[in-house]
Amino acid sequence: MFITVLERSLSLAQHNMGTLLRTGWAYIVLLIALNFAIGGVLMPESGFKTVSYMTEPVAAVDEGALRLLAAAANLLVGFSIAIAYVRRILIDAGDFPLTFGGRTARVILNQIILALIGLLSLIPLAIVALLLAAVTAGVGLLLFFLAPFIALMVVQRFSVILPAAALDDPLTLKESWRATSGLGWAMAFSALVMSLLAGFLVFAWALLLGISDGLMPASVLWQQIRSAVFPMGTMLILVWVFASFHATFYGLIRERFAGRLGLKPADYTKADEQKTAASARARKALDGVRRLRRR
Repeated sequence: MFITVLERSLSLAQHNMGTLLRTGWAYIVLLIALNFAIGGVLMPESGFKTVSYMTEPVAAVDEGALRLLAAAANLLVGFSIAIAYVRRILIDAGDFPLTFGGRTARVILNQIILALIGLLSLIPLAIVALLLAAVTAGVGLLLFFLAPFIALMVVQRFSVILPAAALDDPLTLKESWRATSGLGWAMAFSALVMSLLAGFLVFAWALLLGISDGLMPASVLWQQIRSAVFPMGTMLILVWVFASFHATFYGLIRERFAGRLGLKPADYTKADEQKTAASARARKALDGVRRLRRR
């Protein structure tokens, strides 16, 4: 299932690069203007020593605060692009080029909740790892290193609420957990691969902008442009990779969208089989616990 989902996610992203640009063009312009203005304020007299104002060392507290504000603004616009992208793919929505409202707030709130779930998941895992380390250091150390991946699996099982919120689907955390039964490890491994892909693409984008100094005439204007397009491109890469990934899993639990995402009937049939098998194992384990209690 991991290979199938990863392949479908990559295929969806590959075939919808144009969709991303068509739905997000106004946000892209806004991102460039926003980062150009902030980069102009933060630019030192000697110019930027790195690719962007976002990657420059923080020289003062005020600069750090302004950079945090810029990061928040970039994330807000990035979520808006992701919402427009997912809605265009799944329901052919033709939303206004710039839209900020309750839908955007719900998606951001859900993302914050997922981040908190991930952090809270690490606490019991770390405690268990420390307790095991006191008895057998090898097992405890192994669990300590596996804890972030286990937390990632937990977060991914809840993460379907993100595309659901973009489509105004009232999917709850409980329903997301149940709907992704049997898919947790496939989601976690896929998320890890997609994260590595996003990291590689951001690195390549920074490298491309870094070597552009040798191709473009040295000027303050070009430094400001380069500084502005780096965070813009980074947000587009993250949206393109992760929105495609989450949309694919949403299609697995909402069959009516599967065809639009390139998923075959065999794909979500296999997903249903894995969910059924996982539910059966859970019921068997629960019955075993009940029998022990009766004794």
